[in-house]
Amino acid sequence: MNAQTQADGLSLTLQQQSMVVISALTATGNIEKLDIALNKGLNAGLTVNQIKEELVHLYAYCGFPRSLNAINAFIVVLDKRKAEGMTDQEGPCASPVATSDKYETCKKNLKALTGVKETGPKRGANGFVPLIDTFLKEHLFADIFSRDLLTFQQRELITISTLAALTGVESQLQAHIGMGMNTGITEKQLADTFGLIEYTVSKKQGDIARAELKKIISSKK
Repeated sequence: MNAQTQADGLSLTLQQQSMVVISALTATGNIEKLDIALNKGLNAGLTVNQIKEELVHLYAYCGFPRSLNAINAFIVVLDKRKAEGMTDQEGPCASPVATSDKYETCKKNLKALTGVKETGPKRGANGFVPLIDTFLKEHLFADIFSRDLLTFQQRELITISTLAALTGVESQLQAHIGMGMNTGITEKQLADTFGLIEYTVSKKQGDIARAELKKIISSKK
């Protein structure tokens, strides 16, 4: 994997690669390898607060237990690096999220991510259980996605990496691949991401993710 950004912008930077691997290992609960990935992420220039934000973002997609375990692993990594005389950059904190209407904020964020304005009645799970639609929109796509410490593109890369590492979530993965591409993530960057998923998780998961990417690309032709 190329660690530098190419002139055409198609490859993953070292920081982006770290985000992919941290997400995948958190999602699969591989704390032993996550320790190494967290160190690599810090060495690549990710700030402490950026990694914290990534691990918080992940709870929405792989659950509180995985997220909390990863956060605790990060504490151990930081303590060990400090004991070894290393100084890691804290970086800025996220600005306060101020909104009087979370649902409208979510619809604005979703339009930016999907390129489509939400209209009409709710369908599927969101129509069957309207409360999940409210939680999804007001918390995930308003509270979390509105935090400015990570960009929409970074959040989608993190989300795609998490879903690619998990089994049985192909429809959600396909949706977020589409959103990710709308934020500017390229086909080559996604191919590199799924190569990392194959290396980090399994060839099966890498192949599944590549198949979903192929469907998205075919649908755009």
